[in-house]
Amino acid sequence: MRITQRALAVTALQGLNRNQEAIAKLQAQLTSGKTINKPSDDPTGTNAAMQTRQELAGAAQYARNINDGIGLLDATDSALQNTIKQVQRVRDLTVKGLNDGSLSEASRVAIATEVDGLRKSLIGLANTTVQGRPIFGGPTSGATAYDVATGAYTGFGGTSVPAMPVISINRQVSDADAIRVDLTGPEAFGDPATGDLFTLVGSIATDVVSDPAALAGHLGDLDVAIDRLLKSVADIGTRTTRIETAQQVNMDLQLSLTSRSAAIENVDLPKTIMNLQMQQVGYEAALGATAKAIQPSLLDFLR
Repeated sequence: MRITQRALAVTALQGLNRNQEAIAKLQAQLTSGKTINKPSDDPTGTNAAMQTRQELAGAAQYARNINDGIGLLDATDSALQNTIKQVQRVRDLTVKGLNDGSLSEASRVAIATEVDGLRKSLIGLANTTVQGRPIFGGPTSGATAYDVATGAYTGFGGTSVPAMPVISINRQVSDADAIRVDLTGPEAFGDPATGDLFTLVGSIATDVVSDPAALAGHLGDLDVAIDRLLKSVADIGTRTTRIETAQQVNMDLQLSLTSRSAAIENVDLPKTIMNLQMQQVGYEAALGATAKAIQPSLLDFLR
């Protein structure tokens, strides 16, 4: 087989071009910090990288859901804790009002005034909002869960008259788990149809002056209301524990996915630099060998 000067030159140029392409690819990897700059660099790696990015995006959305849920649960727990403190104060005043012989009319009026003020404060706590939404209002579009003037429930869900079942507000915290992050007013403060906490406190404010004997019955109802509030706090605490556990799991998952993504896409800097230097040395050697193998011909001198 006859090897012409042209064939020798073409073969040599092809080899040099391959060396230049390898150098260019390594330089692009060092510049971008990624081993995959286009799908053709590594089709299998590209597929794995896209799947990992999708999983990482999903985990990031779950993290946002978790943070939102923790904010709602923390606000609910704080409102309930403050409510319990104020209801305990109402109870103390109710016990004080039961002392028939030791209280003057002025003292009873003072107790009634304080209890009425506590009722307004309790309604304010029941109207606590997060991002403009009342946390005890259920899936309501209104700005409050309870009417400020009358104390009537204006939220949605949890009442028997009219019959409105509880519609829970959930946050998806993983592929397989969703956690409820709300508590309706009737669940925490009682069903308005049978007399909720605000109606009870209003009755105490009235009866401490007009009918002190009725306070004994109100005292028992207050104990029931406090027990309901304590159970609500325990429920919120259980859900908070669940969502905090989900938060830790999510953080571990994001860390694992980030490490996997880095292993697939990020360059090994020392290895890539060494490969680049080796390619450059090989390219320079190929240039020298080509220069010796392809000698000038007579045609080159005639030009």
